[in-house]
Amino acid sequence: MDGRILFLPGDGIGPEVLLEARRVLEAVGGIYGHRFDIIEAPIGDGALERFGDPLPEETRALAVEVDAVLVGAVGLAVRSVDGTEVDASRGLLDLRRLLGNHANIRPVSVPEALVGRSPLRPERVRGVDLVVVRELLGGIYYGRPRGIEDGVAFDTETYAEEEVRRISVSAFELARTRRRKVTSIDKANVLESSIFWRRIAEEVARDYPDVEFSSMLVDNCAMQLIQDPRQFDVLLTSNMFGDILSDEAAVLVGSLGMLPSASVGGDTGLYEPVHGAAPDIAGRGIANPIGAILSVAMMLELTFALPEEAGAVQSAVNRVLEDGYGTADLHADGGPAAVSTARMGELIVRALRAAGATGR
Repeated sequence: MDGRILFLPGDGIGPEVLLEARRVLEAVGGIYGHRFDIIEAPIGDGALERFGDPLPEETRALAVEVDAVLVGAVGLAVRSVDGTEVDASRGLLDLRRLLGNHANIRPVSVPEALVGRSPLRPERVRGVDLVVVRELLGGIYYGRPRGIEDGVAFDTETYAEEEVRRISVSAFELARTRRRKVTSIDKANVLESSIFWRRIAEEVARDYPDVEFSSMLVDNCAMQLIQDPRQFDVLLTSNMFGDILSDEAAVLVGSLGMLPSASVGGDTGLYEPVHGAAPDIAGRGIANPIGAILSVAMMLELTFALPEEAGAVQSAVNRVLEDGYGTADLHADGGPAAVSTARMGELIVRALRAAGATGR
Protein backbone atom coordinates (compact mmCIF):
# COMPACT_ATOMS: atom_id res chain seq x y z
CA MET A 1 0.00 0.00 0.00
CA ASP A 2 1.17 3.54 -0.81
CA GLY A 3 0.19 6.63 1.16
CA ARG A 4 1.03 10.33 1.08
CA ILE A 5 1.28 12.05 4.46
CA LEU A 6 1.85 15.72 5.22
CA PHE A 7 4.07 16.19 8.29
CA LEU A 8 3.72 19.57 10.01
CA PRO A 9 6.31 19.61 12.84
CA GLY A 10 5.30 23.09 13.98
CA ASP A 11 6.70 24.75 17.08
CA GLY A 12 8.35 23.95 20.39
CA ILE A 13 8.57 20.21 20.97
CA GLY A 14 6.61 19.49 17.80
CA PRO A 15 9.64 18.71 15.61
CA GLU A 16 11.13 16.45 18.31
CA VAL A 17 8.07 14.27 18.82
CA LEU A 18 7.21 14.15 15.12
CA LEU A 19 10.69 12.88 14.30
CA GLU A 20 10.07 9.83 16.50
CA ALA A 21 6.59 9.37 15.02
CA ARG A 22 8.19 9.38 11.58
CA ARG A 23 10.67 6.70 12.61
CA VAL A 24 7.83 4.51 13.85
CA LEU A 25 5.85 5.04 10.65
CA GLU A 26 8.87 4.15 8.52
CA ALA A 27 9.42 1.04 10.61
CA VAL A 28 5.81 0.00 10.05
CA GLY A 29 6.28 0.50 6.32
CA GLY A 30 9.39 -1.64 6.31
CA ILE A 31 7.85 -4.46 8.36
CA TYR A 32 4.54 -4.67 6.50
CA GLY A 33 5.64 -3.68 3.01
CA HIS A 34 3.96 -0.26 2.77
CA ARG A 35 5.41 2.87 1.20
CA PHE A 36 4.67 6.15 2.94
CA ASP A 37 5.63 9.31 1.06
CA ILE A 38 6.24 11.92 3.78
CA ILE A 39 6.15 15.63 2.89
CA GLU A 40 7.05 18.33 5.43
CA ALA A 41 5.69 21.88 5.45
CA PRO A 42 5.47 24.83 7.88
CA ILE A 43 2.70 25.73 10.31
CA GLY A 44 2.38 27.90 13.41
CA ASP A 45 4.82 30.45 14.75
CA GLY A 46 7.68 29.49 12.43
CA ALA A 47 5.40 29.89 9.42
CA LEU A 48 4.05 33.17 10.79
CA GLU A 49 7.58 34.52 11.17
CA ARG A 50 8.70 33.42 7.67
CA PHE A 51 5.56 33.96 5.63
CA GLY A 52 3.36 36.26 7.68
CA ASP A 53 0.74 33.49 7.87
CA PRO A 54 0.53 30.61 10.40
CA LEU A 55 -0.95 28.43 7.64
CA PRO A 56 0.82 29.47 4.41
CA GLU A 57 -0.61 28.81 0.97
CA GLU A 58 2.00 26.09 0.33
CA THR A 59 0.79 24.18 3.37
CA ARG A 60 -2.87 24.68 2.49
CA ALA A 61 -2.34 23.34 -1.02
CA LEU A 62 -0.50 20.25 0.22
CA ALA A 63 -3.03 19.52 2.98
CA VAL A 64 -5.89 18.98 0.53
CA GLU A 65 -3.83 16.74 -1.77
CA VAL A 66 -2.42 14.16 0.67
CA ASP A 67 -4.09 11.16 2.31
CA ALA A 68 -3.49 12.31 5.90
CA VAL A 69 -1.95 15.16 7.89
CA LEU A 70 0.13 14.73 11.06
CA VAL A 71 0.84 17.78 13.25
CA GLY A 72 3.48 18.03 15.99
CA ALA A 73 2.45 21.12 17.95
CA VAL A 74 1.52 24.73 17.28
CA GLY A 75 2.76 27.59 19.45
CA LEU A 76 0.91 30.43 21.12
CA ALA A 77 3.04 33.34 19.87
CA VAL A 78 1.38 36.52 18.63
CA ARG A 79 3.15 38.55 15.94
CA SER A 80 2.32 41.80 14.19
CA VAL A 81 1.68 41.33 10.47
CA ASP A 82 1.02 44.50 8.49
CA GLY A 83 -0.09 46.22 11.69
CA THR A 84 -2.46 43.42 12.70
CA GLU A 85 -1.83 41.07 15.63
CA VAL A 86 -1.87 37.46 14.38
CA ASP A 87 -1.97 34.45 16.71
CA ALA A 88 0.12 31.48 15.59
CA SER A 89 -2.45 29.06 16.98
CA ARG A 90 -4.90 30.22 14.30
CA GLY A 91 -2.88 28.11 11.88
CA LEU A 92 -4.17 24.94 13.48
CA LEU A 93 -7.76 26.22 13.70
CA ASP A 94 -7.63 27.27 10.05
CA LEU A 95 -6.24 23.85 9.07
CA ARG A 96 -9.07 22.05 10.83
CA ARG A 97 -11.62 24.19 9.04
CA LEU A 98 -9.85 23.77 5.69
CA LEU A 99 -10.03 19.99 5.98
CA GLY A 100 -13.64 20.04 7.23
CA ASN A 101 -12.93 17.73 10.16
CA HIS A 102 -15.75 18.39 12.57
CA ALA A 103 -15.15 15.43 14.92
CA ASN A 104 -12.10 15.27 17.17
CA ILE A 105 -11.59 11.80 18.67
CA ARG A 106 -9.47 11.72 21.84
CA PRO A 107 -9.08 8.26 23.41
CA VAL A 108 -7.99 8.03 27.04
CA SER A 109 -6.93 4.68 28.46
CA VAL A 110 -4.54 3.82 31.28
CA PRO A 111 -2.02 1.08 30.43
CA GLU A 112 -1.46 -1.30 33.31
CA ALA A 113 2.20 -0.24 33.34
CA LEU A 114 1.17 3.34 34.19
CA VAL A 115 -1.47 2.61 36.84
CA GLY A 116 1.11 3.27 39.54
CA ARG A 117 2.27 6.48 37.85
CA SER A 118 -1.14 8.15 37.92
CA PRO A 119 -1.63 10.73 40.67
CA LEU A 120 -4.93 8.98 41.43
CA ARG A 121 -5.22 5.78 43.41
CA PRO A 122 -4.77 2.62 41.33
CA GLU A 123 -8.30 1.39 42.02
CA ARG A 124 -9.70 4.55 40.40
CA VAL A 125 -7.70 4.48 37.20
CA ARG A 126 -7.20 0.77 36.51
CA GLY A 127 -9.40 -0.16 33.56
CA VAL A 128 -10.18 3.42 32.47
CA ASP A 129 -11.08 3.40 28.76
CA LEU A 130 -13.00 6.41 27.50
CA VAL A 131 -13.14 8.57 24.40
CA VAL A 132 -13.85 12.28 24.18
CA VAL A 133 -15.72 13.14 20.99
CA ARG A 134 -15.22 16.88 20.65
CA GLU A 135 -17.02 19.11 18.16
CA LEU A 136 -14.18 20.86 16.37
CA LEU A 137 -15.44 23.46 13.90
CA GLY A 138 -17.99 25.47 15.88
CA GLY A 139 -18.51 27.01 19.27
CA ILE A 140 -16.65 29.83 20.93
CA TYR A 141 -13.37 29.21 19.09
CA TYR A 142 -14.95 30.22 15.78
CA GLY A 143 -17.97 32.32 16.82
CA ARG A 144 -18.41 35.93 15.76
CA PRO A 145 -18.28 38.65 16.90
CA ARG A 146 -15.07 38.47 18.91
CA GLY A 147 -12.56 41.10 19.89
CA ILE A 148 -11.35 43.67 22.36
CA GLU A 149 -12.90 47.13 22.06
CA ASP A 150 -13.05 50.09 24.41
CA GLY A 151 -11.84 48.14 27.40
CA VAL A 152 -14.21 45.21 26.80
CA ALA A 153 -13.24 41.72 25.56
CA PHE A 154 -15.83 39.42 24.02
CA ASP A 155 -16.17 36.01 22.35
CA THR A 156 -19.33 34.39 21.02
CA GLU A 157 -20.49 30.79 21.52
CA THR A 158 -22.66 29.76 18.59
CA TYR A 159 -23.88 26.38 17.37
CA ALA A 160 -26.12 25.53 14.44
CA GLU A 161 -28.44 22.55 14.70
CA GLU A 162 -26.58 20.64 12.00
CA GLU A 163 -23.27 21.05 13.84
CA VAL A 164 -24.67 19.58 17.04
CA ARG A 165 -26.54 16.85 15.22
CA ARG A 166 -23.58 15.61 13.18
CA ILE A 167 -21.17 15.45 16.14
CA SER A 168 -23.85 13.66 18.16
CA VAL A 169 -24.22 11.07 15.41
CA SER A 170 -20.45 10.61 15.40
CA ALA A 171 -20.47 9.94 19.15
CA PHE A 172 -23.34 7.43 18.98
CA GLU A 173 -21.83 5.58 16.03
CA LEU A 174 -18.53 5.28 17.90
CA ALA A 175 -20.34 4.10 21.06
CA ARG A 176 -21.87 1.25 19.06
CA THR A 177 -18.34 -0.10 18.50
CA ARG A 178 -17.52 0.18 22.22
CA ARG A 179 -19.60 -0.19 25.41
CA ARG A 180 -22.71 1.57 24.01
CA LYS A 181 -22.82 4.50 26.41
CA VAL A 182 -22.82 8.23 25.55
CA THR A 183 -22.65 11.05 28.08
CA SER A 184 -23.31 14.49 26.59
CA ILE A 185 -21.63 17.39 28.39
CA ASP A 186 -23.11 20.88 28.60
CA LYS A 187 -23.85 23.84 30.87
CA ALA A 188 -27.59 23.83 30.29
CA ASN A 189 -28.32 25.39 33.68
CA VAL A 190 -26.74 28.66 32.51
CA LEU A 191 -26.07 28.86 28.76
CA GLU A 192 -28.62 29.10 25.95
CA SER A 193 -26.19 27.36 23.60
CA SER A 194 -26.03 24.43 26.02
CA ILE A 195 -29.82 24.23 26.35
CA PHE A 196 -29.89 23.98 22.56
CA TRP A 197 -27.05 21.42 22.56
CA ARG A 198 -28.86 19.21 25.08
CA ARG A 199 -32.10 19.29 23.14
CA ILE A 200 -30.47 18.22 19.87
CA ALA A 201 -28.38 15.51 21.57
CA GLU A 202 -31.53 14.08 23.16
CA GLU A 203 -33.25 14.03 19.76
CA VAL A 204 -30.36 12.11 18.21
CA ALA A 205 -30.31 9.70 21.16
CA ARG A 206 -33.83 8.55 20.25
CA ASP A 207 -32.42 7.16 17.00
CA TYR A 208 -30.03 4.96 19.00
CA PRO A 209 -32.20 2.99 21.47
CA ASP A 210 -29.39 0.43 21.85
CA VAL A 211 -27.05 3.08 23.33
CA GLU A 212 -27.41 4.29 26.92
CA PHE A 213 -27.59 8.09 26.97
CA SER A 214 -27.40 10.79 29.60
CA SER A 215 -26.52 14.48 29.87
CA MET A 216 -24.17 15.90 32.50
CA LEU A 217 -23.20 19.43 33.47
CA VAL A 218 -19.58 20.19 32.65
CA ASP A 219 -18.60 21.10 36.20
CA ASN A 220 -19.99 17.79 37.47
CA CYS A 221 -18.18 15.95 34.67
CA ALA A 222 -14.89 17.58 35.67
CA MET A 223 -15.41 16.23 39.18
CA GLN A 224 -16.60 12.80 38.05
CA LEU A 225 -13.55 12.34 35.81
CA ILE A 226 -11.45 12.34 38.96
CA GLN A 227 -13.86 10.60 41.33
CA ASP A 228 -15.07 7.79 39.08
CA PRO A 229 -13.57 7.91 35.57
CA ARG A 230 -14.46 4.30 34.80
CA GLN A 231 -18.14 5.21 34.52
CA PHE A 232 -17.52 6.93 31.18
CA ASP A 233 -17.42 5.38 27.72
CA VAL A 234 -17.99 8.12 25.12
CA LEU A 235 -18.08 11.77 26.17
CA LEU A 236 -19.88 14.03 23.68
CA THR A 237 -18.68 17.62 24.04
CA SER A 238 -18.60 21.06 22.51
CA ASN A 239 -15.36 22.50 21.22
CA MET A 240 -14.26 24.31 24.37
CA PHE A 241 -15.54 21.77 26.90
CA GLY A 242 -13.84 18.94 24.99
CA ASP A 243 -10.57 20.84 24.89
CA ILE A 244 -10.58 21.31 28.66
CA LEU A 245 -11.95 17.92 29.73
CA SER A 246 -9.63 15.86 27.53
CA ASP A 247 -6.64 17.66 29.01
CA GLU A 248 -8.00 16.94 32.48
CA ALA A 249 -8.41 13.28 31.51
CA ALA A 250 -4.70 13.16 30.70
CA VAL A 251 -4.11 13.33 34.45
CA LEU A 252 -5.57 9.83 34.70
CA VAL A 253 -2.78 8.49 32.49
CA GLY A 254 -0.15 10.55 34.25
CA SER A 255 0.88 12.86 31.41
CA LEU A 256 -0.59 14.97 28.64
CA GLY A 257 2.23 13.63 26.47
CA MET A 258 0.56 10.21 26.32
CA LEU A 259 -2.61 11.15 24.47
CA PRO A 260 -3.22 11.03 20.69
CA SER A 261 -6.10 12.43 18.70
CA ALA A 262 -7.76 12.16 15.31
CA SER A 263 -9.81 14.86 13.61
CA VAL A 264 -12.14 13.30 11.07
CA GLY A 265 -15.30 13.96 9.10
CA GLY A 266 -13.75 15.64 6.08
CA ASP A 267 -11.91 14.21 3.09
CA THR A 268 -8.48 14.18 4.81
CA GLY A 269 -7.84 13.01 8.37
CA LEU A 270 -5.79 15.23 10.70
CA TYR A 271 -3.81 13.57 13.49
CA GLU A 272 -1.99 15.22 16.39
CA PRO A 273 -0.94 14.62 19.99
CA VAL A 274 -3.15 16.63 22.33
CA HIS A 275 -0.25 18.42 24.04
CA GLY A 276 0.89 21.90 23.08
CA ALA A 277 4.24 23.30 21.97
CA ALA A 278 5.71 23.29 25.53
CA PRO A 279 8.43 25.86 24.74
CA ASP A 280 9.87 25.51 28.26
CA ILE A 281 11.22 22.03 27.44
CA ALA A 282 11.78 22.42 23.69
CA GLY A 283 15.22 21.36 22.56
CA ARG A 284 16.05 19.52 25.77
CA GLY A 285 15.30 16.06 24.41
CA ILE A 286 12.91 15.14 27.21
CA ALA A 287 9.50 15.51 25.51
CA ASN A 288 7.24 12.45 25.47
CA PRO A 289 6.74 11.27 21.85
CA ILE A 290 4.10 8.65 22.69
CA GLY A 291 1.13 10.93 21.96
CA ALA A 292 2.53 11.58 18.48
CA ILE A 293 3.35 7.89 17.95
CA LEU A 294 -0.13 6.79 19.00
CA SER A 295 -1.55 9.44 16.66
CA VAL A 296 0.28 7.54 13.89
CA ALA A 297 -1.50 4.38 15.09
CA MET A 298 -4.86 6.17 14.80
CA MET A 299 -3.93 7.33 11.31
CA LEU A 300 -3.01 3.79 10.25
CA GLU A 301 -6.39 2.53 11.41
CA LEU A 302 -8.74 5.34 10.43
CA THR A 303 -7.22 6.70 7.20
CA PHE A 304 -5.40 3.68 5.80
CA ALA A 305 -7.63 0.90 7.20
CA LEU A 306 -4.64 -0.98 8.63
CA PRO A 307 -5.87 -2.22 12.02
CA GLU A 308 -3.14 -4.85 12.36
CA GLU A 309 -0.40 -2.26 11.89
CA ALA A 310 -2.15 0.15 14.26
CA GLY A 311 -2.39 -2.58 16.88
CA ALA A 312 1.28 -3.39 16.45
CA VAL A 313 2.24 0.21 17.23
CA GLN A 314 0.00 0.24 20.30
CA SER A 315 1.46 -3.08 21.47
CA ALA A 316 5.01 -1.83 20.99
CA VAL A 317 4.28 1.25 23.10
CA ASN A 318 2.75 -0.90 25.84
CA ARG A 319 5.69 -3.29 25.76
CA VAL A 320 8.19 -0.48 26.29
CA LEU A 321 6.12 0.95 29.14
CA GLU A 322 5.84 -2.51 30.72
CA ASP A 323 9.63 -2.71 30.64
CA GLY A 324 9.65 0.33 32.91
CA TYR A 325 10.78 2.97 30.44
CA GLY A 326 9.32 6.45 30.24
CA THR A 327 10.31 10.03 29.52
CA ALA A 328 10.77 12.56 32.31
CA ASP A 329 7.05 13.38 32.53
CA LEU A 330 6.37 9.75 33.49
CA HIS A 331 9.36 9.50 35.81
CA ALA A 332 9.22 12.62 37.93
CA ASP A 333 11.80 11.09 40.25
CA GLY A 334 14.30 11.09 37.38
CA GLY A 335 15.17 7.47 38.05
CA PRO A 336 17.30 5.29 35.79
CA ALA A 337 14.34 4.33 33.60
CA ALA A 338 13.75 7.97 32.54
CA VAL A 339 14.85 8.16 28.89
CA SER A 340 15.17 10.84 26.24
CA THR A 341 12.70 11.56 23.47
CA ALA A 342 14.96 9.88 20.93
CA ARG A 343 15.60 6.87 23.15
CA MET A 344 11.87 6.32 23.69
CA GLY A 345 11.32 6.37 19.93
CA GLU A 346 14.20 3.96 19.44
CA LEU A 347 12.81 1.54 22.02
CA ILE A 348 9.36 1.55 20.43
CA VAL A 349 10.82 0.94 16.96
CA ARG A 350 12.91 -1.91 18.38
CA ALA A 351 9.80 -3.46 19.98
CA LEU A 352 7.94 -3.14 16.69
CA ARG A 353 10.70 -4.88 14.75
CA ALA A 354 11.09 -7.60 17.35
CA ALA A 355 7.37 -8.38 17.16
CA GLY A 356 7.47 -8.31 13.36
CA ALA A 357 10.41 -10.70 13.26
CA THR A 358 8.59 -13.22 15.45
CA GLY A 359 5.25 -12.82 13.72
CA ARG A 360 3.54 -11.59 16.91
